[in-house]
Amino acid sequence: MEQHREVTRRTYPSGVPCWVDTQQPDVEAAMAFYGGLFGWEFEDTAPTGAADRYVIATLDGQEAGAIAGTGTGIPAWHTYVSVDDADAAARHLLSIGATLKSAPADSGSGAVHAVLADPEGAEFRIWQARGRPGAQAVNLPGGWNFSDLHTTNIDAAVAFYTKAFDWQFDNLDFGTMIRRPGYGDHLEATVDANIRVRQAGDAVPRGFEDAVAWLAPAAPGERPHWHVTFTVADRDRAAKDAERLGGGILRQDDTEWTRTVLIRDPGGAVFTASQYTPPTG
Repeated sequence: MEQHREVTRRTYPSGVPCWVDTQQPDVEAAMAFYGGLFGWEFEDTAPTGAADRYVIATLDGQEAGAIAGTGTGIPAWHTYVSVDDADAAARHLLSIGATLKSAPADSGSGAVHAVLADPEGAEFRIWQARGRPGAQAVNLPGGWNFSDLHTTNIDAAVAFYTKAFDWQFDNLDFGTMIRRPGYGDHLEATVDANIRVRQAGDAVPRGFEDAVAWLAPAAPGERPHWHVTFTVADRDRAAKDAERLGGGILRQDDTEWTRTVLIRDPGGAVFTASQYTPPTG
């Protein structure tokens, strides 16, 4: 008889970004777009007849994120940070300058979440896990790659998020890496035993095993926000598929390590698709 190995679920310590979702004016249209682009399948978690829909996206059976109706919100992708206690976390965040936009609320059996904005106005969300610890399909084609903070005030952002989640910020030649000390230890002990061996190359920044996000200056005219990036196997194919499915291509960039495309989906939410292309020399 075939023996099935139990797969260890990815979990997220407090202070680590753990989940992404998007609010959309037309949930069905968004499902068609992202299903065609990333190969996602969907499970509607809202009770029959509920006014608001919350559709979980899966990739090969692993949860990748979610699509929700906008209500009165602006179509966008959102990033959630794991916390142990949403009520306590919200109180702490308010005490250091955050704005509460939606109080901690029960998301069924999945989590307790709240919506806040940092002092520069960038919206972020907190996630106290229950039955849903966070995204499982990560760092693979069609899965969440990372989130980064685009801000108009680097110093203010560093000051706030250091107090908010005990983050540390490393200025590298190609960007500012955000680390949650101890995250690498957690990954090594749970889902990625070889993380430090794999990241031992000379080109890998020190402390990269603790990396949880990136910080970047907002472009001229760009509002402060948390931006979401997904992994793709082929940037050019992703761009063509996005256009074919009704999305818009805003920009393409090539670096030493990645080939990326900035996409606006048919509902108006903007995200990045990134192909990993490390140096071969």
